[in-house]
Amino acid sequence: MMSFSFNGFRVGISFVMMCTVYKSAVNSLPELSPQRYFSTLQAGKASLAYFCQADSPSTSVFLEELNKAVKPLQDYGISVAKVNCVKEETSKYCGKEKDLLKAYLFRGNILLREFPTDTLFDENAIIAHVLFALLFNEVKYITTPEDLQNIENALKGKANIAFSYVRAIGTPEHRAVMEAAFVYGNTYQFVLTTEIALLESIGMEDIKYAHLYFFHCKEVLDLTQQCRRTLMGQPLTTVDIYRFIKSMEAPLLTEVAEDPQQVTTVHLQLGLPLVFIVSQQATYEADRRTAEWIAWRLLGKAGVLLLLRDSLEVDIPQQANVAFKREEGMPVEFLVLHDADLVISYVENNTHIEETREDEADDMEGPDMEMQDDEVAESVYRDRKRQLPLELTVELTGETFNATVMASDSIVLFYAGWQAVSMAFLHSYVDLAVKLKGTPTMLLTRINCADWPDVCTKQNVTEFPVVKMYKEGENPVSYSGMLGTEDLLKFIQLNRISCPVNITSIQEAEEYLSGELYKDLISYSAVSVLGLFSPAMTTAQEDFTEAGKYLKGYVTTGIYSEEDVLILSNKYTATLPALLLARHKERQVESIPLANTHAQDIVQIITNALLETFPEITVENLPTYIRLQKPLLILFSDGIINPQYQKALLTLAKEKHLDSVIPCWLNLKNTPVGRGILQVYFEILPPLPVLVVVNLHSGGQVFAFPSDQAITEQNLLLWLKKLEAGLESHITILSAQEWKPPLPAYDFLRMMDAAASQHPTRKGPEGMKETDIQENDIQPEDKSAARNERIEL
Repeated sequence: MMSFSFNGFRVGISFVMMCTVYKSAVNSLPELSPQRYFSTLQAGKASLAYFCQADSPSTSVFLEELNKAVKPLQDYGISVAKVNCVKEETSKYCGKEKDLLKAYLFRGNILLREFPTDTLFDENAIIAHVLFALLFNEVKYITTPEDLQNIENALKGKANIAFSYVRAIGTPEHRAVMEAAFVYGNTYQFVLTTEIALLESIGMEDIKYAHLYFFHCKEVLDLTQQCRRTLMGQPLTTVDIYRFIKSMEAPLLTEVAEDPQQVTTVHLQLGLPLVFIVSQQATYEADRRTAEWIAWRLLGKAGVLLLLRDSLEVDIPQQANVAFKREEGMPVEFLVLHDADLVISYVENNTHIEETREDEADDMEGPDMEMQDDEVAESVYRDRKRQLPLELTVELTGETFNATVMASDSIVLFYAGWQAVSMAFLHSYVDLAVKLKGTPTMLLTRINCADWPDVCTKQNVTEFPVVKMYKEGENPVSYSGMLGTEDLLKFIQLNRISCPVNITSIQEAEEYLSGELYKDLISYSAVSVLGLFSPAMTTAQEDFTEAGKYLKGYVTTGIYSEEDVLILSNKYTATLPALLLARHKERQVESIPLANTHAQDIVQIITNALLETFPEITVENLPTYIRLQKPLLILFSDGIINPQYQKALLTLAKEKHLDSVIPCWLNLKNTPVGRGILQVYFEILPPLPVLVVVNLHSGGQVFAFPSDQAITEQNLLLWLKKLEAGLESHITILSAQEWKPPLPAYDFLRMMDAAASQHPTRKGPEGMKETDIQENDIQPEDKSAARNERIEL
């Protein structure tokens, strides 16, 4: 267990090394003769004789690093010296050349350790090795899970453990752990390992970087019970380890009955915020249990206190159940957070630990202070110093919201300043403002729901970020596309026109179908939809109009119901009522009958029609095609595909030979993850291009088109018929194991599926509309309406 032997010699220690070359004297590194050097040794101290020949040339990088280590080692009571070998004095350390390539650590006249100088490659390595050798009782080095379990069992009910993993001895992280052990080695048992397998045994998956765990064993009296473990979230630097351990020493939960503005604890001194869980007498026991649970989750990240409302002499908002104090001197924020996970998320998103010193951070292995475990949060943190031109958007408040959206057509971004996704999307929103600068478009505005929650609640905004479009005389329209600049720009541009557009003449209809009528929108909507109806088909017209409103912002729709509609019907061989789909890239017009088709069916027809016949698969659009529940016929290509292959697949698709599969292609240059996919299919990356069928939804079989055959219409058709007849063998079967996200909040595919599943199953789009805008107030939307607004395209 922990030893007391170190106290006797911690007063002063010398460190002795030997060298082969050094010429000029270094002021901070004492130079002594062998006799003088050994005469200065005292019990409990050690010596550094970097025994050098007095006339040797100065070429040693090691001595430069040793000189840097002198002052830090002196701070720990460890002296450093250089000894010049002379002919008049003999010493065994001035003998053989191999002895001059080692460093010697002494305590008094006793040799403790000798190190090859190549292991002391820099200042950090020197300090780490010296402290490690001296703290042999305070720091246990282990290599197996059994070693760790034995130490944990031995210390239950006695002491806590600081368990560290570093990639190698002598790294900056190793030095930081040793420096912490020098200070706290008599209080905690420090345990060190460089074995990845040991860290994996306690459940750590990301082992790219150094880690430190605090094992709470002192309070564990049942030997069968495992010690609680708290992972240090910051990189391993001396300052951050000190902060972390000091936060472990603070009380887990403190009860207070005073103005939270006046409360101060050690957490504030360490740069950590305070979280007050507001309690009252009637719910005290439940509140305390909740507060303790939150305190364990936030240990090392924030201080948690139980605020007794009944005993307060100051008033706090009646609805508030959480108070948050970021730092000393800042006003306390009162919040309404009914879920403990929301409290934890709020704190984690609003906590910014002071960065370590620049000289420490530069030497860190792995992630620096700017790394977060969530990629979105990481991108926000990395861009935190980027100055956004926020003046291009109008900031709204509770006082200005109604007046602004009533005065002009507006786009409103509802976001939360504490949420990573909101702040990431804010960058895209500002980029959008830059693109639209100087163009007569809608007013771009934003409102921080963290500051104005009442406004956001009235607008039925319960998640962030959300974008809504407000137009005079119309119901608000919610944006539900991808959170990116280009997709939002498309949504805004396509909302410039009515949906559906009322076409009044044959000439105007032809201009609409050719793209001339709205040629500036073709880049945003490659397909234009025109509904054809006779004047008497009022019900069908109403259904199409509802579908057009539903699809507003995603595709252009028009309606023609004049007396001469048969001219268009006959020209495009369309039986009324009908849809005309004008594909501008292919310059083709396709007709689809709409007899007895309701609004939601029209939406589905148009949504499916927007899908390309032979699309390039990307990370963004793959879920859309997988959702169709068909096998994927994928052509993998390292760049642009051969036109002959494309022609063969398009021809078979148009002739309906590929209706049972989804023909597509994947460009490995645009989507490099495709190489990993192919390696899963073939183990060894095959020559490209390669064509496969992947049956994701029933069996997981993968079939490969014969590599010795050319990709032609005839060969493809014959191969597909063999597949259907069961005459082809699969090359592999994909595992049915689910790839689950690390947390439910990261299950973005489930969220997309949930949003997409709403429109095919609803009975009608009647609930799509949002509540009308009143002149003096913006009324809350109906929640079912908000759900029905969403659509996946």
